[in-house]
Amino acid sequence: MQKPSPDPTAEEDSHSAVRRIELLSLHLTPLTISPDDYRQIERLECAKAAAAKLNVDTKSLSSYMRGKHREIQDQVMDYFNNRPDLQTPVEILKDDHRELCMRQLTGLVREAGIRPFRYVVEDPAKYFAILEAVGSVDMSLGIKMGVQYSLWGGSVINLGTKKHKVKYFDGIDNLEYPGCFAMTELHHGSNVQGLQTMATFDPITDEFVIDTPNDGAIKWWIGNAAVHGKFATVFAKLMLPTHDKRGVSDMGVHAFIVPIRDMKTHQTLPGIEINDCGHKVGLNGVDNGALRFRSVRIPRDNLLNRFGDVSRDGKYTSGLPSINKRFAATLGELVGGRVGLAYSSGSVLKIAGTIAIRYSLLRQQFGPPKQPEVSILDYQSQQHKLMPMLASTYAFHFATLHLVEKYSEMKKTHDEQLIADVHSLSAGLKAYVTSYTAKSLSICREACGGHGYAAVNRFGSLRNDHDIFQTFEGDNTVLLQQVAGDLLKQYKEKFQGGTLSVTWNYLRESMNSYLSQPNPVTARWESEDHLRDPKFQLDAFRYRTSRLLQSVAVRLRKHSKPLGSFGAWNRCLNHLLTLAESHIESVILAKFIEAVQNCPDASSRAALKLVSDLYALDRIWKDIGTYRNVDYVAPNKAKAIHKLTAYLSFRVRNIAGELVDAFDIPGYVTRAPIAMQSDAYSQYTQHVGFNPL
Repeated sequence: MQKPSPDPTAEEDSHSAVRRIELLSLHLTPLTISPDDYRQIERLECAKAAAAKLNVDTKSLSSYMRGKHREIQDQVMDYFNNRPDLQTPVEILKDDHRELCMRQLTGLVREAGIRPFRYVVEDPAKYFAILEAVGSVDMSLGIKMGVQYSLWGGSVINLGTKKHKVKYFDGIDNLEYPGCFAMTELHHGSNVQGLQTMATFDPITDEFVIDTPNDGAIKWWIGNAAVHGKFATVFAKLMLPTHDKRGVSDMGVHAFIVPIRDMKTHQTLPGIEINDCGHKVGLNGVDNGALRFRSVRIPRDNLLNRFGDVSRDGKYTSGLPSINKRFAATLGELVGGRVGLAYSSGSVLKIAGTIAIRYSLLRQQFGPPKQPEVSILDYQSQQHKLMPMLASTYAFHFATLHLVEKYSEMKKTHDEQLIADVHSLSAGLKAYVTSYTAKSLSICREACGGHGYAAVNRFGSLRNDHDIFQTFEGDNTVLLQQVAGDLLKQYKEKFQGGTLSVTWNYLRESMNSYLSQPNPVTARWESEDHLRDPKFQLDAFRYRTSRLLQSVAVRLRKHSKPLGSFGAWNRCLNHLLTLAESHIESVILAKFIEAVQNCPDASSRAALKLVSDLYALDRIWKDIGTYRNVDYVAPNKAKAIHKLTAYLSFRVRNIAGELVDAFDIPGYVTRAPIAMQSDAYSQYTQHVGFNPL
């Protein structure tokens, strides 16, 4: 009788089962490594680390980072270090914090002799450097200074004319005229053209009458209003009487100087009601209040009349032909607030990153059996949390520095194209940097475990004080829509033969070449040299932006017929926000690459190149799905990007201490015990009451 032939399927199943059992037994059986094996592994790791570590000249890198305004920043920080009575304690009541904040600002101006207001127009870069230093001392103080000089003072000198500067400049400068910036209303914040407060001209008395027509028009969240302000720049619709049946004509939103308290008694003036907005999530050193006006009369000269004026007989004149153009010009002059927030937000990230990274280098936890514990920054998971964040901090530094330089140039030249560029760039960077910083503050806290939860280690106050950066001076979602709108405008002009402005110039090439079919050869290139080539990185960022721009333009055209322009925009809103973020990332990377190339010191340049590569590849990896979907990156290349990003994080970890040292933030500014470079734990234990052994 013939034997049945063996079943090949059953035989394969048997072998497969054996292999699974073997693999399972390997997982369940502890791996035993001899001490000699451990020492060999250690030697290999140490050799790899030594080969990868760069020598960083921290002083040269710090000098390149901090630039020419280092001296005045040190002057600010040294002043507060020498005045313990003006340092903000960890625990402080709201009312006490407000009074301390006012004393801090007064001391800075009148005792230390630092006059920020003089630089708002003459040297904006120096003003923002002072703002960064002041904010690092106490974020509430930075905001209060910004309200006084950038918002209240800035509105007077930017929206007013010579007569306003002559009358108010010195009082604002020396704090005799503390003031407010009353734009936001209860029902309207981002939509400034929708403000309801009215300023009606009375030709009989030659006055404007300021009125709050309903509760929705109450001015809300007005810094300096609750306690200290004596004046307010009030944004209101300018109403002129007419001789027809309409009775009045709306000339659009204008700014007016309104006294709100008596100069001698500090009592609230007649017709003005001021209430306190109360305790906030953060920034409780700033006295936010709400203002209501009931037939408050001010002289006609109190109209800030740079872009529109009213004569004695009630005639309106302006060099700008429409309400929209006047409104755009007005907001264009107030863009400095966004510039300051983007710049200051990067400074907050530096402080938080310094605390988290120094602690992660200090703290030791676990390790090989019978071996010393290792620094928690040696763990890949901690590197994954903190090293890309450190790279982003450096990237934001150079991008916001570029923004400050463009803003300073704009203030000197008043070039129309530059004004448009700065408006869009400030909107995008403010939105992107503040959102990233807000998320990173929580990551830093978590990276420091339980000690990050102690108030003395600053993460709570940094997170709470910074959180509102995402909202004021323009809600981030609204600002990103402005950027997307500008991109679409440039896209349209490109195809109508128009010229592209400097900010968007890369679109000229991207629309012609980046949108062609990806090269199947370069899509597979995976060498380290190729992936670390700035051209590849920048091309990838710009390719993504160009793809998003083209696709959203098509979608908007598709939806506009059935839904109308507003409905189409709303249908594509998430796509538009992604487009704006992608464009801003392209700008940030371009400025970072430029900063690397311009760095004069070789060791600093090598360190910056490493950090720039990590920033670029980490961002590409985080959006790898976009590149894979259009075959811009093949699977093997995607894997190589992932591996190289992890390796670059390891290499940046090796110089992380030097990189945060280059921020040059003194210990008396970081203030967190866990951020001290030596004796951190002894300072921490003494803070809670232990005597040193």
